[in-house]
Formats: sequence, structure tokens, C-alpha cells
Amino acid sequence: MRMRSLWVAAVCSLGLMVPAWAQIKIGQTAGFSGPVAAGVKEITDGAKLYFDAVNARGGVGGQKIELISLDDKFDPKLAAANAEKLIGQGVLALFLTRGTPHTEAVLPLLAQHRLALVAPSTGAMLLHEPVNKHVFNVRATYQREAERAIQHLVATGVTRIALLHVDDSFGTDSAAGALRGLQQAKLQAVAQLTFPRVKPELGPLIAQVVKADTQAVLFIGTGDAVSSGLKLLRAAGSSAQLLTLSNNASSGFIKQLGEQARGVVISQVFPSERSMGTPMVREARELAAAAGRAELTPANLEGFAAAKVLVTALGKAGKEPSRASLLKALDGLGKIDLGGLELSFSPNDHTGLDYADLSIVGPDGKFWR
Repeated sequence: MRMRSLWVAAVCSLGLMVPAWAQIKIGQTAGFSGPVAAGVKEITDGAKLYFDAVNARGGVGGQKIELISLDDKFDPKLAAANAEKLIGQGVLALFLTRGTPHTEAVLPLLAQHRLALVAPSTGAMLLHEPVNKHVFNVRATYQREAERAIQHLVATGVTRIALLHVDDSFGTDSAAGALRGLQQAKLQAVAQLTFPRVKPELGPLIAQVVKADTQAVLFIGTGDAVSSGLKLLRAAGSSAQLLTLSNNASSGFIKQLGEQARGVVISQVFPSERSMGTPMVREARELAAAAGRAELTPANLEGFAAAKVLVTALGKAGKEPSRASLLKALDGLGKIDLGGLELSFSPNDHTGLDYADLSIVGPDGKFWR
């Protein structure tokens, strides 16, 4: 008996215990503090909602999923450093990175260490075209969202549209979709203005927007920047319609807007969080209720969908999934139904969903469709 106990102890010390005791480590670097913290927390909570349900059923192949999240404070350099640290800790994949420059900073590490990035929380076109064999997108592109926002404005008779965006790869990429929408409508922006990502000085830019007698402003930036800009816009006496993209589709953003929230239009990349006719939404709501959570947000749904994609791929990656087997499983995932939303990956297409819609903040402080 003593010899058997010693043998078991030795096996455990070598990390060779049965797979049912093992952990599947998934790494995340995102801005849990700083200007995108509210949205990051909600997206991550949505992913954990699904992971917790899977783990409660025994995990994937008897192995439970452990999400290791590090705060990069919305700093691209720290995002890269965090990703390297996570890779050193043996994560099978990276997951739900936040921000376009931040995800760009991580890309070289994916190729170097041959691992996947699943569901980056950015709609940057550079992650879609050309196909990056290590990146597997779930949400639609920012260009698709921005183009959809312009189409909505034009359809409602708005012609004097200002474009205000952060001067980084996220802002430039998103603006390309807005400009395409304007070109299709044979319009030009009455003003196209940019601001720095760090410590933006918005006052002079808002003054130019007001001077241009703008009917609507498509404001592309973090929740902090957009909420500050809206308050300045209203203080200057402008009643222009304000629109922003899905990176701000969180309840935290509505809280930032405060009394100015009502009537703000935010693009969405998933169906309404109250759409019980969508099986994925219904599943998420039932799990949230069982966990004692009162409601879901659009950001929760993004994380939930991302987790479903990852778990599906892990289930196809073999009994002892590795970075290589997970990459192979993702690449050949084919068409899957997330619950009313179909997504497919192939070696020539890692785009994910193309769903884009618009919502407006209602008088109850919730997203209306």
C-alpha cells in the first residue's frame, strides 16, 4: 500500500494524472482597467457564463476550462507582454483580446508559438483579409457596422454627417466603412476629424462639428471618449444624432453617458439580448437566470458566442488537445449553429459572422431594437 501511494504521488508530481483532473488553459489579455474596462468585464462575464456551464457538466473530454485573464490597461505594449506571459504558462490558445492595436501587437507571437487567437473582440478588417491562419473571428467587422450606420442615416433623410474617430488602426479601419457608405449615397462628410487615443482634446473638434451644422455624428472611439464628446456636443447646444459602434455596446457605456444616454444609436453584432426567439439568446438567458443574474447585455452575448465557438473546437481537438490540434480543429470546423446564428471556418475563411444591426438607448436606459 505504501509503495502504491508513493507511485501515485510520483505520477502526480510529473503532471501525468488522469485527464479528468487536468485543466485546459485559455489565455486572455484585455483592458480590465482603463477606458474599455466596462465592456471588457461584460464580454468576459458572458464567456465565463458558458465556460462555467460546460465545466459543471464535466468540462471538455473530462478536462475543465480555465480562463486566465490579465489586465493590459488598454496598452498595446502591455498586451503583447501579457500574451507572452500567458504563452509561457502553457495556454492552448489566446481568447477575446480587446482593441485593434492591441491585437496587432499579439499577432507575431501567434506565428512564433503556433497557437490560435479565438474571437478577438475587435472587428478590424486586417484580422479578416488576408486570412491569418492563427486568427479565428466570431463577430462582424467594424467596417460593416460603420457602413450600416451610414445607410441608416441616409434612409432617414440625414445628409449632413460628421465623422469623428480615434487616430489609430481601429479608427482608420472603421472610418473606411463609413466613407464607403457615404460614397454609395453620393455624399461627403461635412467634417472628418481625428483625435489621439491617449488624452484626446475633444473641445476644439466638437466646436468644428457644431460649426458645420451637423445633423448626425458617427463617433468612433472608446466609451470614455464618446461619452465625453457627447457631453461637450450637448453643452455646445447641438442636438445632432450621435452614433457609435459595438465596442461600446455595454451597460457600462450607458452608465457613462448618464442623462445624455437616451437616443444614442449603437451598432450591434448580435441579436437583441432580450430576443427569446433566438436559441442562443434563450440559452444564455436561462444560464444567467440559473446563476442568479438578472439580465444580459450585448457584450455578454459576444463573450458567450465566443466561448461556444471555442468549446466546439476543443471538442474536436482530440482527447488531449494541443495547440496544434486546436488550430487544426478550428481550421476545419466547417459550419456550426451557435443557436440561430450560423458560423463557419475553413482554411480560406476565418471571418465568422456578418451580423450587423442598430440599437438605440431607450428611456429605460436599455438597448432598444
